[in-house]
Amino acid sequence: MEFLTNEKLTIVGAAGMIGSNMAQTAMMMKLTPNICLYDPFAPALEGVAEELYHCGFEGVNLTYTSDIKEALTGASYIVSSGGAARKAGMTREDLLKGNAEIAAQFGKDVRQYCPNVKHIVVIFNPADITGLITLLYSGLKPSQVSTLAALDSTRLQNELVKYFHIPASDIQNCRTYGGHGEQMAVFASTTKIKGEPLTDFIGTTRLPLAEWEALKVRVIQGGKHIIDLRGRSSFQSPAYLSIEMIAAAMGGQPFRWPAGTYVSNDKFNHIMMAMETSITKDGVTYKEVAGSPSEQEELEKSYEHLCKLRDEVIEMGIIPAIKDWHALNPNID
Repeated sequence: MEFLTNEKLTIVGAAGMIGSNMAQTAMMMKLTPNICLYDPFAPALEGVAEELYHCGFEGVNLTYTSDIKEALTGASYIVSSGGAARKAGMTREDLLKGNAEIAAQFGKDVRQYCPNVKHIVVIFNPADITGLITLLYSGLKPSQVSTLAALDSTRLQNELVKYFHIPASDIQNCRTYGGHGEQMAVFASTTKIKGEPLTDFIGTTRLPLAEWEALKVRVIQGGKHIIDLRGRSSFQSPAYLSIEMIAAAMGGQPFRWPAGTYVSNDKFNHIMMAMETSITKDGVTYKEVAGSPSEQEELEKSYEHLCKLRDEVIEMGIIPAIKDWHALNPNID
């Protein structure tokens, strides 16, 4: 059986629904024969491992442990869903303090047990902030840590599929940028419907402005809608997309969607946010996002919201003031 790499992949939070689905997806996609599952909840973790053994995957050395040192030692790639899940009535931001503390410890564990890790994907909410905290405490380069932001773009695509009654293949380059939360920036200018700019549809009988605004709300509330329908947070879609991200970092197929990445330039500073990104063996890189004036305004508002969350975490004492970030992680300017 041919795998993308033989290097160790560790899945953190593997006893949960996202983590267990990530493990199965990684094996189905033949990323690596060396997969380690970690979760502090040992009985559920063993149950996940047993089920995966029962799948009968060939050539996979699947291990599991509740010892973080064992889990991380020798890992070249990590995907972490190791935070608390979002529940009914909660926003991603409601998870801030508890998951920020988890991210800080996770980053410290990475620094201690696997400083030579190649790439980490962080997906537990609010992912922009937990990813930033992980980066700071891990001591890694910004190119080595990315966060899940693609769900918002795939939800935009899905809403357009339902509205126009066309297959997803007829819709190209759906994009949302900024925060993975209620203040995300939903772009129309990047998207094409059967080769025609989506902006040519908006404000016409094909997509009246009111319908477009309502569609944007459905995109923003996509995660809440899943909770309302299923009684629990999304797990299949974040699991699949995060494994696509780590596969790209392993040298596999290019990741098709925006990812969260560390940004510090003359416009957006000291933040993790969704940009137009590329994930390769060399890590994650981004380029400037260009949109209409109203889209740029939405993106700036999203950035401002992320800065408020970041500053709250600083006030909590979980991360130091920005001026001290370089001392904590010399790879951060």
